[in-house]
Amino acid sequence: MSPLPPPLVVRRARTDRSGATAPDLPGACDHAFDDAELGAARAALLQGRRQAARSLLLRTGDDWDRRGHRLTVLAREPYAAAHAADWLQAEPASPDAAALLALARVQRALRGREDPERAREACARAAALAPADPVPWLGLLRLARTLGPEHEVLDVFAEVRRRHPEHHHAHHLLVARLAERPSGGRYESHEVYELAERAAAEAPADSPLAVLPVVALAERYRVLAATGLVPADPAASGHWGGPRARRILRAGFDWWLEWEHDEHPRRHIDLNHLALALSCAGRPAEAAVLFRRIGVHATRAPWCYPHRDPWAAFRAARARAGALAPAS
Repeated sequence: MSPLPPPLVVRRARTDRSGATAPDLPGACDHAFDDAELGAARAALLQGRRQAARSLLLRTGDDWDRRGHRLTVLAREPYAAAHAADWLQAEPASPDAAALLALARVQRALRGREDPERAREACARAAALAPADPVPWLGLLRLARTLGPEHEVLDVFAEVRRRHPEHHHAHHLLVARLAERPSGGRYESHEVYELAERAAAEAPADSPLAVLPVVALAERYRVLAATGLVPADPAASGHWGGPRARRILRAGFDWWLEWEHDEHPRRHIDLNHLALALSCAGRPAEAAVLFRRIGVHATRAPWCYPHRDPWAAFRAARARAGALAPAS
């Protein structure tokens, strides 16, 4: 494998200074999505009460995708690291407290508020307390995706996958990084597509990794648009109109129609990627179905690609799909 280039720095789209989301998208950018238990535990943790988070993680058990999602969301809170440190001091052998502290320090490191090495040490401690848990390695992968060299990205991903081969978040992180590798081949020829399609083919039939090639399309568009190789308007870029893209979209949408995995904790991320792709591919009827399923749970990515206001882009695509979709 050729070396990975330094990761692209993608500017965040401008938002309201208050941090509020669009009025018709009250759930936008709420990383908890519709997980009410997670929302309650997060609210309690904000007040310094950890029992709700403790009980939530105990109930989550070894549902690794859900555990990773819940811990990542809890770790985003401003004082999560302080609350987790207090919890770990009270319960030094708690893998949940250690994992929360690790992901909270990773989050702070990615924001430039923590020494990355300190975050890595917290991940190592959490991994030692729970060797089978992929969450500490997910934390290391989040660091490596932005700050690490090639060998670190690939080695840490292998550790996550060894513990949970279909890890949803880890595959998305790897695809996002690999999409940034330069391509010397044809327009639709890039190793990120090969990796994503292989992962989808090797995953169980009911795995949401079936949508990973669609995610790879969006991540590759992000890179091409950021470097000026395609237009900044995704709908006008032609990126979703090639033979390979059409095949990927057809397979992803057909899988979703058959399985409709409403219980997966990160399903809204997949739905938003599918909705963007189908909107840009000129398939409004299918896009309209996805927008109805998404409801208020718009996600920042991929609507912000390359440097767009994600909520304005989401609303515009949703309106186009509603106007152009044939009446049922």
